[in-house]
Amino acid sequence: MTTIFLHSLNRAKGQILGWGLSLGLLAMYIVQFYDTVAKQQNQIMQLLSTYPPELMAFLGDLSQGFSPAGYLSLELFSYLPIIIGIFAVLTGSGLVAADEESGTLDLVLAHPISRGALFAGRLLAFVATTVAILSFMWLGCLAGIRSSTMLDISASDMLLPFLSLFSLLALFGGLALFLSMVLPSRRAAASLSGILLIASFFVTSLARIDDNLRELARFSPLNYFQGGDAMNGLNTGWFGGLLGVAALFAFLAWWRFERRDIRVGGAGGWRIVLPWRQVAPHSR
Repeated sequence: MTTIFLHSLNRAKGQILGWGLSLGLLAMYIVQFYDTVAKQQNQIMQLLSTYPPELMAFLGDLSQGFSPAGYLSLELFSYLPIIIGIFAVLTGSGLVAADEESGTLDLVLAHPISRGALFAGRLLAFVATTVAILSFMWLGCLAGIRSSTMLDISASDMLLPFLSLFSLLALFGGLALFLSMVLPSRRAAASLSGILLIASFFVTSLARIDDNLRELARFSPLNYFQGGDAMNGLNTGWFGGLLGVAALFAFLAWWRFERRDIRVGGAGGWRIVLPWRQVAPHSR
Protein backbone atom coordinates (compact mmCIF):
# COMPACT_ATOMS: atom_id res chain seq x y z
CA MET A 1 0.00 0.00 0.00
CA THR A 2 2.87 2.39 0.78
CA THR A 3 4.27 1.97 -2.72
CA ILE A 4 0.87 2.67 -4.29
CA PHE A 5 0.44 5.72 -2.06
CA LEU A 6 3.86 7.19 -2.92
CA HIS A 7 3.44 6.47 -6.64
CA SER A 8 -0.05 8.05 -6.73
CA LEU A 9 1.17 11.06 -4.77
CA ASN A 10 4.10 11.46 -7.16
CA ARG A 11 1.69 11.44 -10.12
CA ALA A 12 -0.30 14.22 -8.41
CA LYS A 13 2.64 16.64 -8.18
CA GLY A 14 1.35 18.65 -11.13
CA GLN A 15 -2.09 18.98 -9.56
CA ILE A 16 -0.60 20.06 -6.24
CA LEU A 17 1.57 22.73 -7.82
CA GLY A 18 -1.01 23.88 -10.37
CA TRP A 19 -4.01 24.10 -8.05
CA GLY A 20 -2.04 24.95 -4.92
CA LEU A 21 0.13 27.78 -6.27
CA SER A 22 -2.64 29.42 -8.31
CA LEU A 23 -5.20 29.33 -5.50
CA GLY A 24 -2.56 30.28 -2.94
CA LEU A 25 -1.67 33.41 -4.91
CA LEU A 26 -5.36 34.22 -5.32
CA ALA A 27 -5.92 33.86 -1.57
CA MET A 28 -2.95 36.11 -0.79
CA TYR A 29 -4.22 38.82 -3.14
CA ILE A 30 -7.77 38.72 -1.76
CA VAL A 31 -6.64 38.79 1.87
CA GLN A 32 -4.29 41.73 1.47
CA PHE A 33 -7.04 43.65 -0.37
CA TYR A 34 -9.03 43.77 2.89
CA ASP A 35 -7.42 47.05 3.99
CA THR A 36 -8.74 48.84 0.91
CA VAL A 37 -12.27 47.50 1.39
CA ALA A 38 -12.34 48.36 5.10
CA LYS A 39 -11.24 51.94 4.45
CA GLN A 40 -14.05 52.43 1.91
CA GLN A 41 -16.78 50.85 4.01
CA ASN A 42 -19.15 53.86 3.93
CA GLN A 43 -18.97 54.27 0.15
CA ILE A 44 -19.46 50.56 -0.43
CA MET A 45 -22.48 50.42 1.92
CA GLN A 46 -24.09 53.30 0.04
CA LEU A 47 -23.59 51.42 -3.22
CA LEU A 48 -25.00 48.20 -1.79
CA SER A 49 -28.13 50.00 -0.60
CA THR A 50 -29.12 50.47 -4.27
CA TYR A 51 -29.04 46.74 -5.01
CA PRO A 52 -32.32 44.74 -5.17
CA PRO A 53 -33.20 43.00 -1.88
CA GLU A 54 -33.37 39.62 -3.64
CA LEU A 55 -29.80 39.95 -4.86
CA MET A 56 -28.62 40.96 -1.41
CA ALA A 57 -30.36 37.94 0.11
CA PHE A 58 -28.80 35.59 -2.46
CA LEU A 59 -25.31 36.90 -1.76
CA GLY A 60 -25.82 36.83 2.01
CA ASP A 61 -25.53 39.52 4.63
CA LEU A 62 -23.06 41.84 2.90
CA SER A 63 -23.09 44.19 5.87
CA GLN A 64 -21.00 41.56 7.66
CA GLY A 65 -18.45 41.64 4.86
CA PHE A 66 -16.31 44.24 6.61
CA SER A 67 -15.35 41.98 9.50
CA PRO A 68 -12.38 39.68 8.80
CA ALA A 69 -14.51 36.51 8.93
CA GLY A 70 -17.31 38.04 6.87
CA TYR A 71 -14.92 39.43 4.28
CA LEU A 72 -13.19 36.09 3.76
CA SER A 73 -16.53 34.27 3.60
CA LEU A 74 -17.79 36.63 0.92
CA GLU A 75 -14.69 37.26 -1.15
CA LEU A 76 -12.90 33.91 -0.92
CA PHE A 77 -14.79 31.00 0.60
CA SER A 78 -18.14 31.73 -1.06
CA TYR A 79 -17.00 30.32 -4.42
CA LEU A 80 -14.10 28.06 -3.41
CA PRO A 81 -16.35 24.98 -3.00
CA ILE A 82 -17.24 25.20 -6.70
CA ILE A 83 -13.70 25.93 -7.94
CA ILE A 84 -11.78 23.35 -5.96
CA GLY A 85 -14.80 21.08 -5.91
CA ILE A 86 -14.06 20.48 -9.60
CA PHE A 87 -10.70 19.05 -8.56
CA ALA A 88 -12.29 16.81 -5.95
CA VAL A 89 -14.92 15.47 -8.35
CA LEU A 90 -12.53 14.82 -11.24
CA THR A 91 -9.84 13.28 -9.04
CA GLY A 92 -12.25 11.20 -6.99
CA SER A 93 -13.99 9.78 -10.05
CA GLY A 94 -10.63 8.80 -11.58
CA LEU A 95 -8.87 7.24 -8.59
CA VAL A 96 -9.64 3.77 -9.89
CA ALA A 97 -11.79 4.24 -12.99
CA ALA A 98 -9.17 6.24 -14.95
CA ASP A 99 -6.68 3.37 -15.07
CA GLU A 100 -9.51 0.91 -15.44
CA GLU A 101 -10.79 2.58 -18.59
CA SER A 102 -7.29 3.02 -20.03
CA GLY A 103 -6.73 -0.72 -19.68
CA THR A 104 -3.84 -0.54 -17.20
CA LEU A 105 -5.62 -1.43 -13.96
CA ASP A 106 -5.77 -5.14 -14.76
CA LEU A 107 -2.01 -5.08 -15.41
CA VAL A 108 -1.39 -3.44 -12.02
CA LEU A 109 -3.56 -6.00 -10.25
CA ALA A 110 -1.63 -8.80 -11.96
CA HIS A 111 1.19 -7.98 -9.53
CA PRO A 112 1.10 -9.35 -5.96
CA ILE A 113 -1.09 -6.58 -4.55
CA SER A 114 -4.62 -6.83 -3.25
CA ARG A 115 -7.48 -4.68 -4.42
CA GLY A 116 -7.90 -3.34 -0.89
CA ALA A 117 -4.27 -2.17 -0.72
CA LEU A 118 -4.53 -0.51 -4.13
CA PHE A 119 -7.76 1.22 -3.17
CA ALA A 120 -6.44 2.39 0.22
CA GLY A 121 -3.17 3.69 -1.25
CA ARG A 122 -4.91 5.77 -3.89
CA LEU A 123 -7.53 7.06 -1.46
CA LEU A 124 -4.83 8.20 0.97
CA ALA A 125 -2.99 9.87 -1.90
CA PHE A 126 -6.16 11.79 -2.77
CA VAL A 127 -6.47 12.93 0.84
CA ALA A 128 -2.80 13.97 0.95
CA THR A 129 -3.11 15.84 -2.36
CA THR A 130 -6.17 17.72 -1.13
CA VAL A 131 -4.43 18.63 2.12
CA ALA A 132 -1.37 19.86 0.18
CA ILE A 133 -3.48 22.12 -2.07
CA LEU A 134 -5.35 23.57 0.90
CA SER A 135 -2.03 24.09 2.69
CA PHE A 136 -0.81 26.27 -0.18
CA MET A 137 -3.98 28.35 0.16
CA TRP A 138 -3.56 28.58 3.92
CA LEU A 139 0.00 29.81 3.48
CA GLY A 140 -1.21 32.32 0.89
CA CYS A 141 -3.74 33.68 3.39
CA LEU A 142 -1.04 33.96 6.05
CA ALA A 143 1.17 35.89 3.63
CA GLY A 144 -1.72 38.25 2.88
CA ILE A 145 -2.42 38.74 6.60
CA ARG A 146 1.21 39.59 7.21
CA SER A 147 1.13 42.35 4.59
CA SER A 148 -2.14 43.76 5.98
CA THR A 149 -2.20 46.45 8.65
CA MET A 150 -5.83 45.86 9.68
CA LEU A 151 -6.08 42.06 9.93
CA ASP A 152 -5.19 40.33 13.16
CA ILE A 153 -5.84 36.64 12.54
CA SER A 154 -3.73 33.88 14.04
CA ALA A 155 -2.47 30.96 11.97
CA SER A 156 -4.64 28.53 13.96
CA ASP A 157 -7.80 30.61 13.42
CA MET A 158 -7.03 30.86 9.71
CA LEU A 159 -6.80 27.07 9.57
CA LEU A 160 -10.41 26.51 10.70
CA PRO A 161 -12.14 27.53 7.42
CA PHE A 162 -9.86 25.16 5.52
CA LEU A 163 -10.84 22.31 7.83
CA SER A 164 -14.48 22.98 6.96
CA LEU A 165 -13.57 23.12 3.27
CA PHE A 166 -11.61 19.87 3.50
CA SER A 167 -14.61 18.00 4.92
CA LEU A 168 -16.76 19.24 2.03
CA LEU A 169 -14.18 18.24 -0.59
CA ALA A 170 -13.79 14.82 1.04
CA LEU A 171 -17.55 14.29 0.77
CA PHE A 172 -17.80 15.13 -2.94
CA GLY A 173 -14.57 13.30 -3.72
CA GLY A 174 -15.92 10.23 -1.94
CA LEU A 175 -19.23 10.58 -3.76
CA ALA A 176 -17.48 10.73 -7.14
CA LEU A 177 -15.39 7.69 -6.22
CA PHE A 178 -18.46 5.69 -5.24
CA LEU A 179 -20.36 6.67 -8.38
CA SER A 180 -17.38 5.63 -10.52
CA MET A 181 -17.84 2.14 -9.09
CA VAL A 182 -21.55 1.85 -9.88
CA LEU A 183 -22.00 3.88 -13.08
CA PRO A 184 -20.84 2.65 -16.49
CA SER A 185 -18.00 5.19 -16.85
CA ARG A 186 -15.88 7.74 -15.08
CA ARG A 187 -17.41 10.51 -17.20
CA ALA A 188 -20.89 9.66 -15.96
CA ALA A 189 -19.68 9.64 -12.34
CA ALA A 190 -17.88 12.98 -12.65
CA SER A 191 -20.83 14.58 -14.45
CA LEU A 192 -23.40 13.47 -11.88
CA SER A 193 -21.16 14.48 -8.96
CA GLY A 194 -20.56 17.89 -10.53
CA ILE A 195 -24.28 18.42 -11.08
CA LEU A 196 -24.97 17.57 -7.43
CA LEU A 197 -22.22 19.98 -6.32
CA ILE A 198 -23.64 22.86 -8.35
CA ALA A 199 -27.20 22.01 -7.31
CA SER A 200 -26.13 22.03 -3.67
CA PHE A 201 -24.58 25.47 -4.14
CA PHE A 202 -27.70 27.00 -5.69
CA VAL A 203 -30.14 25.34 -3.31
CA THR A 204 -28.17 26.64 -0.33
CA SER A 205 -27.95 30.14 -1.80
CA LEU A 206 -31.57 30.35 -2.99
CA ALA A 207 -32.84 29.11 0.38
CA ARG A 208 -31.91 32.56 1.73
CA ILE A 209 -34.52 34.03 -0.63
CA ASP A 210 -37.21 31.37 -0.82
CA ASP A 211 -38.40 29.95 2.49
CA ASN A 212 -39.85 26.96 0.64
CA LEU A 213 -36.31 25.78 -0.11
CA ARG A 214 -35.09 25.86 3.46
CA GLU A 215 -36.32 22.34 4.17
CA LEU A 216 -34.59 21.08 1.03
CA ALA A 217 -31.41 22.97 1.95
CA ARG A 218 -31.10 20.81 5.06
CA PHE A 219 -30.00 17.99 2.75
CA SER A 220 -27.48 20.17 0.93
CA PRO A 221 -23.84 19.54 1.96
CA LEU A 222 -22.96 23.20 1.35
CA ASN A 223 -25.50 24.13 4.00
CA TYR A 224 -22.99 22.77 6.53
CA PHE A 225 -19.95 24.52 5.09
CA GLN A 226 -18.98 27.44 7.33
CA GLY A 227 -16.37 29.21 5.23
CA GLY A 228 -14.81 32.22 6.94
CA ASP A 229 -17.38 32.00 9.75
CA ALA A 230 -15.43 29.02 11.07
CA MET A 231 -12.87 31.49 12.44
CA ASN A 232 -15.47 32.43 15.04
CA GLY A 233 -15.69 28.77 16.05
CA LEU A 234 -15.65 25.56 14.04
CA ASN A 235 -18.91 23.63 14.23
CA THR A 236 -17.48 20.21 15.06
CA GLY A 237 -20.86 18.57 14.53
CA TRP A 238 -21.07 19.75 10.94
CA PHE A 239 -17.39 18.99 10.37
CA GLY A 240 -17.70 15.47 11.73
CA GLY A 241 -20.96 14.87 9.87
CA LEU A 242 -19.46 15.76 6.48
CA LEU A 243 -16.42 13.58 7.16
CA GLY A 244 -18.70 10.75 8.28
CA VAL A 245 -20.67 10.83 5.03
CA ALA A 246 -17.39 11.01 3.08
CA ALA A 247 -16.13 7.91 4.92
CA LEU A 248 -19.40 6.12 4.14
CA PHE A 249 -19.07 6.82 0.42
CA ALA A 250 -15.44 5.63 0.50
CA PHE A 251 -16.45 2.42 2.28
CA LEU A 252 -19.23 1.71 -0.23
CA ALA A 253 -16.81 2.37 -3.10
CA TRP A 254 -14.30 -0.09 -1.62
CA TRP A 255 -17.03 -2.68 -1.03
CA ARG A 256 -18.17 -2.37 -4.63
CA PHE A 257 -14.63 -2.44 -6.02
CA GLU A 258 -13.85 -5.68 -4.17
CA ARG A 259 -16.89 -7.43 -5.64
CA ARG A 260 -17.10 -6.43 -9.29
CA ASP A 261 -15.23 -7.30 -12.45
CA ILE A 262 -12.63 -4.94 -13.90
CA ARG A 263 -13.88 -3.00 -16.90
CA VAL A 264 -11.64 -2.52 -19.93
CA GLY A 265 -11.68 0.64 -22.04
CA GLY A 266 -14.81 1.94 -20.37
CA ALA A 267 -16.78 -1.20 -21.14
CA GLY A 268 -19.64 -1.73 -18.79
CA GLY A 269 -23.31 -1.27 -18.41
CA TRP A 270 -26.17 -0.95 -16.02
CA ARG A 271 -26.42 -4.75 -15.83
CA ILE A 272 -30.20 -4.65 -16.16
CA VAL A 273 -31.53 -7.83 -17.75
CA LEU A 274 -34.85 -7.30 -19.50
CA PRO A 275 -37.26 -10.26 -19.40
CA TRP A 276 -37.60 -10.46 -23.17
CA ARG A 277 -33.81 -10.44 -23.61
CA GLN A 278 -33.25 -13.51 -21.47
CA VAL A 279 -32.13 -16.60 -23.35
CA ALA A 280 -34.13 -19.70 -22.74
CA PRO A 281 -32.08 -22.69 -21.56
CA HIS A 282 -31.37 -25.37 -24.14
CA SER A 283 -33.57 -28.39 -23.88
CA ARG A 284 -31.85 -31.72 -23.46
